This record gives sequence, structure tokens and C-alpha cells, in this order.
Amino acid sequence: MLAGARIVLGVTGGIAAYKAVEVCRRLVDAGAHVAPVMTAGAERFLGRTTLSALASEPVQTSLFDGPTPIPHTRLGQTADLVIVAPATARLLGNYASGLSVDLLTNVLLATRAPVLVAPAMHTEMWEHPAVVENVATLRRRGVHVVEPGIGRLAGGDSGAGRLADPADIVAAAARILDSRSKDLLDTTVVVTAGGTREPIDAVRVIANRSSGKQGYAVAAEAAERGADVVLVSTVDLPAPHGVRIVAVETAAQMQAAVEAERVAADVIVMAAAVADFRPRAAATGKIKKQDGVPEIVLEPTPDILAGLGAAKLPGQVLVGFAAETADLVANATAKLRAKRLDLIVANDVAAPGVGFGHDTNAVTLLRPDTDPVTIELRDKRAIARSIIDLVVEIRSSSPIT
Repeated sequence: MLAGARIVLGVTGGIAAYKAVEVCRRLVDAGAHVAPVMTAGAERFLGRTTLSALASEPVQTSLFDGPTPIPHTRLGQTADLVIVAPATARLLGNYASGLSVDLLTNVLLATRAPVLVAPAMHTEMWEHPAVVENVATLRRRGVHVVEPGIGRLAGGDSGAGRLADPADIVAAAARILDSRSKDLLDTTVVVTAGGTREPIDAVRVIANRSSGKQGYAVAAEAAERGADVVLVSTVDLPAPHGVRIVAVETAAQMQAAVEAERVAADVIVMAAAVADFRPRAAATGKIKKQDGVPEIVLEPTPDILAGLGAAKLPGQVLVGFAAETADLVANATAKLRAKRLDLIVANDVAAPGVGFGHDTNAVTLLRPDTDPVTIELRDKRAIARSIIDLVVEIRSSSPIT
């Protein structure tokens, strides 16, 4: 996606400026033409010779001393993408306010290309209300943000504000330039995530090991592709940008939330691990040990996926998940047919690095009357990308009834 792309790489004055060298190298290695722009502050941390040597053309720092009389216009108009890494609090504030204080901010105001910023600063600065508001303003205007990570900071302490990994910044740039970034525009996607918790008493629950990470990855990928995404979740993970969260806990609450969103949904992805059984009657208080071992009578929970399949609207795409420990394809195929699914994502949760709690997954994707597609072990965002690719393919084929 980066080959042949003209990218302006802006570098501002933070200690993380040295990581811009790695961002530049990765972009050039991917075939991009990189035009670097450094602020005066950036030159206090990084020599322009280093970046000039690695980029596709020399570093520019001034509105007045460049090879053309109006460098910001040339750079802005010819760019396919503008990246700022690191983006300091000052840069974010100037950009959000529309202030043209140097060459880089002039480029940002002069371009019609997509813009990607990777903030980096101390935790207290990142969490300051003014910075939070500036980032929100930029996002509303369509600016892409690579969230800073959590880790050791320049002062020796730890917290949020650490520049994202250069590989993640370059991957975000590739996604922005990917033609697929608009293939779910004007589409509403409902995703469920996490394991439901069914109360035994006021303290204890019947639950499962689902972390919700795969569902969140699917929601994030759908949002990146331009969809309006609703995420019905039982877990407390950071919300992907642009995704509306509906918090639930039990299977009944999840069923009610999904039913409320079902009619407006073009795609429903049931990634949650919904409990199959719940106590018939939960104690209102805490069951005390001295009262003896309680007898817990179970009853089935509502089969949300089967209900969605029975009531599926014309053209609606329904995706289910099957977490298995044996007979993976056979069990998933039976579920695919019985519940009128368009796609099922099956994984062997007994395999190393797969399924619950892991950052990686390996799945088999099954569709009606189509050979299974096996995706080997990789990170859950890559798995999500493969799932959404198939969803797009299904939607582009003949209408589903």
C-alpha cells in the first residue's frame, strides 16, 4: 500500500524524535517517497543529516530557505499522506487551532491529503483536558491518531504517552492508504465481545475465559474500513476510535442490546462467548459457606445467534464464532447450517496461542458451499482483517436473504 506513495514525515521537538528515523526507514523500505520536515524543536533532539540520508529528499525546516518559494504548498499538494511522529502537545494545539507557526503547521493546513499523528509526551500532558480536547477536535475533522503506548518515559517514570512503536505507525499509514479503508462506508456493523457472566449470588458468577480481544479487533477493523460500529461488550477494554460501546454483563442483557441494534445493522458479528447455561434462580445475597454446599440448578440461556439467524433481514450478513476443542470443522459446519450464518469463525481454543486470553489466534473461516479457509497463527487484528475481508466479499456478491 505504501509503494509509490508520497509521504511528508513531520518531526517535532520531543525526546521520541529519534524514533522518526526508524519510521522513515520503514516507509522508504516499503517503497514510499518520504519528504521529511523538521521543526526547530526537533533539531534539538535529532540532526537533520541523519534524516536526510535516509529519506527520499533532504530535510526541510523553513518556509523561506527551501528549494521552492512556497514549500508548504508544494509539499501539501503533492502528498498522498502526511505523518507527524512524534506529535507534541504544542503541535496538536497549533494544528487544532489552525495556527501556521512554522513549515510543518503550514503543510498541515495546506494539504488535502489524509493526516496521521502519533502523539508523544509525558502522561500528565497527554491527560490534560486541553490536549484531550485538541485530539478530539482533530479526530472530528478526520485526522487519524495512533494512540501513544504505556511504558517508561523520559523522566524515568512510567505511564501513557510513550510514542507508538514505529512498526505500528507505518502499519497505520498503510491502512490509511489502503483502498479498502472505504469499503464499509454507509454500513452499520454490530459486534459482540467478551464472555457473559451469569450470577449465582450477589458475589459469584458463572463465566468463561474470553478476554474480548478478538471482538474488539473486529470492531476496530470495521471502523477503520469506514463502518459505523456498535460494540456490545462485557469487558472493560479501551474503546476503538469511533466505536460506540454498549456495556452488558449477562446473556439476557446481551440479547436485549443486540435486539435493539439488529434492525439497523447491515452486518452482525457475534464474537462474544455467550454462556450456554445460567442458574435458574440467583440468590439475592451472598451464599455463606457455613450454610453448606448449595445446589445450583441450571437452565439454558437464550441462543442469541440462532434468534438472529431466524430473523435475519434481506441482505444482512451474520457472522458467528465457534470455539471448539475437538472436531473443529465438523462442529463449526453444523453450527453454520443450523443457525443460517453467512460466515463462521472457528478456532481450536486448546491449541497453543489460540483463543481465550491470547493476543494471537488461528482460525478456520467457513461459508456455505465454499471450501474452508485456514488462517495460521497471527495477531488478532490480522485475523480481524481476514474476517472483514470476507464480510466485504459477501456483501459485494448477490443479496443474502
